Amino acid sequence: MKSNLHIITGNKGFVGLNLIDYFKKQKKEIVGVSRTPKNEELSYETLSLEKLNQAKSFIHLAGKAHDLKKTSEDATYFEVNTELTKTLFNQFLESNCEVFIYMSSVKAAADEVKGLLTEEVTPNPVTVYGKSKLAAEAYILSQEIPQNKRVYILRPCMIHGPNNKGNLNLLYTFVSKGIPYPFGKYENARSFVSVENLCFVINELIENKNVPSGVYNVADDASLSTTALVKIIGDVIEKPAKVLNIPKFFVEVLAKVGDVLPLPVNSERVQKLTENYEVSNVKIKKALQKELPLSVEEGIKKTIASF
Repeated sequence: MKSNLHIITGNKGFVGLNLIDYFKKQKKEIVGVSRTPKNEELSYETLSLEKLNQAKSFIHLAGKAHDLKKTSEDATYFEVNTELTKTLFNQFLESNCEVFIYMSSVKAAADEVKGLLTEEVTPNPVTVYGKSKLAAEAYILSQEIPQNKRVYILRPCMIHGPNNKGNLNLLYTFVSKGIPYPFGKYENARSFVSVENLCFVINELIENKNVPSGVYNVADDASLSTTALVKIIGDVIEKPAKVLNIPKFFVEVLAKVGDVLPLPVNSERVQKLTENYEVSNVKIKKALQKELPLSVEEGIKKTIASF
């Protein structure tokens, strides 16, 4: 009998909660794995070979996220993002489970992107977060995959969706409070992925036996400039966005002050909001031979409407 059981680590996180909702609509059975298990969940210690043998897929979402406050120890990233992944992947290889999906990140490939980021790029992460994710990828790719198994490493770009925080939240605050967006002088292009599109990709990978194992970027079809994003937010909340074209020199001075004093902008934030980061989704779409359900605008509008 074909198994309909799917094991998910990081099931309480933003992607995990959305994926569980998505799977339930697909009539899939789910078991969560958590450091602090509740009810039907398993802990990492109680995740047995017997349980893995019953599952069709093992989706590893758990990880230590990029720490903007820089308070985390480097070792913690490798412990959580690399070593835990190695342990779980070894368990998968020993089991009868068919599909392993590892949620990596585009940051495992590059912190800055010139042109369009494809899977062919030679990875060169700068942050310890990116390095720890890449180390996990390298381990997975170094193992021999049995013929009856499929293994996917997903590198999503900035994920958003209903109720998620992050830079969209910051931009939402600008627009909703009527604060002008000050970086109109910067023309940039950024890729996003709606959590709905990401869940769709994960579901398709499990169901489609013809998709070869490997590394796949996940992004919406089009990129957006931050200024365009601000305008979309204004449209959704029916509060036209104000955009200021402050000279870049003044912005940079203000950001440097923000590095020292608690201002809403600092160098890292300005860079995040104004940099180019375009990610290609050609490989995954070609492999799935399907279109993504949501356009980038539709996805952003859904996210903003939930705030």
